[in-house]
Amino acid sequence: MAPPAWAGLSSSPSGFEPARLGEPPGLIRLNSNENAYGPSEKVAAAMRSSLLNANRYPSMEYEPLAESIAKLHGVGRENVLLGCGSTEILRMAASAFLGPGKQLLQANPTFEAVEHYARAAGAEVVSVRLTSQFAHDLDQMLQHAGNNTGLVYVCNPNNPTASLTPRADLEAFIQKLPAHIHVLIDEAYHHYASQSAVYASFIDRPLADERVIVSRTFSKVYSLAGLRMGYAVGSPAALQRMSPHSTERSVNCVAAQAAMAALDDTNNVRDSVTRNANDRQEFRNQAMARMLKPIDSHANFFMMDTHHPAHEVIRHFQEHNILIGRHFPAMDTYVRVSLGTPREMLEFWQVWDMLHYTDMHM
Repeated sequence: MAPPAWAGLSSSPSGFEPARLGEPPGLIRLNSNENAYGPSEKVAAAMRSSLLNANRYPSMEYEPLAESIAKLHGVGRENVLLGCGSTEILRMAASAFLGPGKQLLQANPTFEAVEHYARAAGAEVVSVRLTSQFAHDLDQMLQHAGNNTGLVYVCNPNNPTASLTPRADLEAFIQKLPAHIHVLIDEAYHHYASQSAVYASFIDRPLADERVIVSRTFSKVYSLAGLRMGYAVGSPAALQRMSPHSTERSVNCVAAQAAMAALDDTNNVRDSVTRNANDRQEFRNQAMARMLKPIDSHANFFMMDTHHPAHEVIRHFQEHNILIGRHFPAMDTYVRVSLGTPREMLEFWQVWDMLHYTDMHM
């Protein structure tokens, strides 16, 4: 087995590694698909400056941020809706398009938040297993789409599998859906997938379809998960149905200022994407050296088959102060691992090699 690429690392702290205030010593968080490197200095400076206005309600920040997002995507201000993280966008969509007697249609497994909001609204949830290639099974989903279907949720790249559903397949699927059904496309991991030949954002290359709503977040490439900042881009008609379900003043002043600085810091976005691609390749190298074959990742995390019960592997890492993704019943032997800093990933693989059945795969 090839030695880890980071075997020569010194014991001095990484210049990029964030502090872990309030956490147990040595705890490594590879469980929530966060950006391990933290925001850029430009964004951090904007956050510090915004604290001077913490005594004021954030109304003044809403319009400049929404206008900046609209300009970035070449759309009108009326096509943008802000949210407290993209999870609030998902909640607004569930509240607007679902309810008793309505149906949410989604993949299994996928990001769970919209399912929780759908059930809270009294809607039925229909989940369709991914294909053998870990794409959305659009043919099967289409068969379940009917008069009661109010919303279809498509996470692309998908969480927890980091896999893609081809753009052409999605276009054909949307065109075949009954006219009353809205489609929410979650592009939380968009920046990491932009180099794929089969992927294209529904913001950057929109469909002429007022039913399509796209959600984005500042939690991933912009590294602002803790500030909860997200948005939707869609038709005015769709967003007007969602807007009454938003939490008033849900975007705080620090998040708004940080988001505007993050949008402006294009060099950091580029560097973050490049760094993630390098970290992703290194993870793949280390996995293959151990005769593991992770699902091809188009995000900042991996899912791979351990050939053993996932809960055992998760517990093993917890016992060594490493958190990895939760157990997904639809994929009982798979674990999801978020990409951390090189030092964190070095420790991850050291702990992996301590599993009592590791030799069976080496």
